[in-house]
Amino acid sequence: MKDLFGRAILDYQTNNEPQDLITETNISEADEMSVAYLFRSLKEMPKLEQKALQLSKGKILDVGCGAGSHSLYLQEKGFDVTSIDISENAIQACQLRGLKKARVQNLLDIHNETFDTILLLMNGTGIFETLAQTSIYLQKLKSLLNPNGQILIDSSDIIYMFDEEEDGSKWIPVDGYYGELTFTVSYKNQTEEPFPWLYLDYNTLQNAAHANGLNCELITEGEHFDYLAQLSL
Repeated sequence: MKDLFGRAILDYQTNNEPQDLITETNISEADEMSVAYLFRSLKEMPKLEQKALQLSKGKILDVGCGAGSHSLYLQEKGFDVTSIDISENAIQACQLRGLKKARVQNLLDIHNETFDTILLLMNGTGIFETLAQTSIYLQKLKSLLNPNGQILIDSSDIIYMFDEEEDGSKWIPVDGYYGELTFTVSYKNQTEEPFPWLYLDYNTLQNAAHANGLNCELITEGEHFDYLAQLSL
């Protein structure tokens, strides 16, 4: 991993001539993303993210924290927040921003810790990578929850990205689940190795949650096929 996403975050934090990130998937064209977006304040966040932060309580784990904007807001509110990301550069930026408990770590490698709230935002299901691995991650998340704890996770139903037939049906690939995408990130003329990234529609997430002994409740829906869900024991 070249950690280009993290490099962009660190460049922005340290004023090292940050540029836009270029993201592309196997079903969509290259798209520019401003790194500044990752440094947004509460009022600049989508309603789904604002709602997740309002519902956060107790001891909090922010998974895939990126530039740390969600964690920073919660820390400033007095919460005990642990922020993890697999990107060393992103975590360095988080520490420079003042996050007290930011560390480079994969969710699956956390042991002997439990939390009241676990946040997975900005398409939190993405880290599951594939539908087949979803149960592995849900079981891990479940093991990290305190008895009255909650997992707040968002994603999108990307069925809208597929062409519609005349009869209203959708043309989707037959191999695998349609929310399994391959992402490519480019930054400053370098390109990361493509990586899997999962978008889960709500019904599929709910079924997976139930299969793994978790309750699943739809909290709110966004303006673009996105939603926030709450999972609990």
